[in-house]
Amino acid sequence: MSGVLEHPDAAALLTIARTTVLEEILPALPETHRLTARMVANALGIAQRMIAVDPSRLTALEARATALVRSGQDPWAALCALIRSGQADPGTECHAAVASLLSDLAQLRCETSAPKTLAGG
Repeated sequence: MSGVLEHPDAAALLTIARTTVLEEILPALPETHRLTARMVANALGIAQRMIAVDPSRLTALEARATALVRSGQDPWAALCALIRSGQADPGTECHAAVASLLSDLAQLRCETSAPKTLAGG
């Protein structure tokens, strides 16, 4: 399917836009507008990384959430309710599985929104 789509693809376009903002637009801006340009470049980087996420990772996380709550409702809302109710507190049967799921979800979110935090920078 990707062969029929335009080139460059969306991820590449976001990379080009981010590079343009940082290398061409930012240096030409007065100091009072540079923070705004950096925020735009950061948002473009986040969007590019979000597009690059393998959908199977999201599917696997959602499947794990669904298995934990076993309800017909939204698995993330049900997981929140489970946590709020205390049923996932330390010492409970599902605590380790919930903690592992939340850790993996946090890892993915950091990879997309704040990858420097994972590299210690």
